[in-house]
Amino acid sequence: MKIAIPLGIGFFLIYYSYSRFTSEQLDEIAEYFKQADYTFVVLAVFISLLSHISRAYRWNYMLEPLGYKPRFLNNFMAVYVAYIMNIFIPKSGEISRAVVINKYEKVPFDNALGTIISERAVDVVFLLFYTAIALMFHFDALYTYMIELIDPSKFYLGIGGLLVILIVFFLFMMFSNSGLRKKIKHFYLGLKDGVLSVLHMKKTRAYLAHSLLIWGLYLLSFIISMKALEETSNIEFGIILITFVVGSFSFAFTNSGFGSYPFFVAGILAVFAIPETVGTAFGWIVWTSNIASIILFGGLSFIFLPFYNNAIEEDS
Repeated sequence: MKIAIPLGIGFFLIYYSYSRFTSEQLDEIAEYFKQADYTFVVLAVFISLLSHISRAYRWNYMLEPLGYKPRFLNNFMAVYVAYIMNIFIPKSGEISRAVVINKYEKVPFDNALGTIISERAVDVVFLLFYTAIALMFHFDALYTYMIELIDPSKFYLGIGGLLVILIVFFLFMMFSNSGLRKKIKHFYLGLKDGVLSVLHMKKTRAYLAHSLLIWGLYLLSFIISMKALEETSNIEFGIILITFVVGSFSFAFTNSGFGSYPFFVAGILAVFAIPETVGTAFGWIVWTSNIASIILFGGLSFIFLPFYNNAIEEDS
């Protein structure tokens, strides 16, 4: 269900988007694809690659307080394995990344996963920071758009269901004496060490600098990709930032934004009087180019990981 439901949502959004277009509008979208300047697209993908390099390097700042310093290439390939796994199985990337670094660098799985969760928390802070700035530019437009997308009654129902699950889990951990409880507690302690490693880093400034660099490169990549289409090349910074934020949140809805990224990007651009045909074409160009690079480097990582580490073992 974790695979089928997000995929189903993605296919539905694609069907829903394109079913509203006339044949002339579909031809218009196809024309935008032909007219796009893919030099900017390639440059944007390259800048995204630099952000992933920085992310791989930054990871060691959290692993070092735990007593581990994996090789950079293993970190880099683990990051790309995580990205490619998220395309096919949502939310599996973090686990896959921890499995890879455990297999090839002997970092305990729970510690590795804890650092990844801590890293995600830092990413959320930066995304919320961008969101706050975006709200300063066009609060009314973004608020209206989000209200139209979210059904408040379903939102509160989901929050209530989550609270019930948390209460049941808390009672189980408090009063159960089963082996499962002991295993969960042991995993939790290792996970906690990984999460709290961010508080014990010796190179906090370097970690923060890399975090700023990563999210700066994300935004720069998006800005450059805007230049690929003439219709989006001169959009004001406030609109670019809001579109970037909405697009970033859309990745949570489906497999790495499949179907949802173009849909939400086109929707928010339409709020600012940019035709949906333009927004749809732009969304697909950005999403497809980034996913293609992930499949390329993620696939190479899957292939190269065992050869690279076997060569290291032979040399040692």
